[in-house]
Amino acid sequence: MLIVVKGAGDLATGIACRLFRAGCSVVMTETARPTTVRCTVAFSQAVYRGRAEVEGITAVLVPNAEGALNCVRAGKAAVLVDPAGACIPALRPDGVVDAILAKKNLGTAITDAPAVVGVGPGFTPGVDCHAAVETQRGHDLGRVLWDRPPAPNTGIPGDIGGYTVERLLRAPAAGTFVPLAAIGDTVEAGQTVGMVGEAPMRAGIAGVVRGLLPEGTPVTAGMKAGDVDPRCRREHCFSVSDKARAVGGGVLEALMCQWSKGGEMIWHRTSN
Repeated sequence: MLIVVKGAGDLATGIACRLFRAGCSVVMTETARPTTVRCTVAFSQAVYRGRAEVEGITAVLVPNAEGALNCVRAGKAAVLVDPAGACIPALRPDGVVDAILAKKNLGTAITDAPAVVGVGPGFTPGVDCHAAVETQRGHDLGRVLWDRPPAPNTGIPGDIGGYTVERLLRAPAAGTFVPLAAIGDTVEAGQTVGMVGEAPMRAGIAGVVRGLLPEGTPVTAGMKAGDVDPRCRREHCFSVSDKARAVGGGVLEALMCQWSKGGEMIWHRTSN
């Protein structure tokens, strides 16, 4: 079964890993300059490096739809610079998963594939997707929604270790980002972990740097540039998060349920 996952950030990567391990062939689409902060667990880094590995799964940057099919036949995930999803008609996938997390639908249609799943706010099941998956932390995280949209965006990050907005690192000014720490480093509250020009970006709490933009990334003032995990478990920086695993499970459930309802699967095209 061939699945196109729109987006290749850390949550989309967690979804892709779950689908890949369930036996799906996965093609991911990304922008030309991804701004994923959890770089160590995001297939979006293949855009910069040509390939990326997360939990033993390799994703390779490919130039077009034909290259994507060759890549998945070789047992790897494929990444395409294709933010609009223009490859979808050529690939004719069995499923499309919109995991861009834009908080709104940027162009996904229920007619894109036999099974279309929207991840997070901005999607309405039965209108622009067959099902949606809840991304808000809490009791419904990862729940498949067939008759209502996911909870609206609150603008407040989920609670981790008793902290929400305090754990985010935001660019102090517009310019070019220069990190002074690395993902996995332990930092103290008030410590400078990056610079934008002469403006320091300081940690709001003590913990482990779980995400940080790469050096040279253009930023705007207030833009998310990283995050600090107060639980201080360094190994968490290099594996798919609990949230991404839960959402990935919901996506897999949604795809399987939609196919069981009679969606026509055309998996044989990628197995030949």
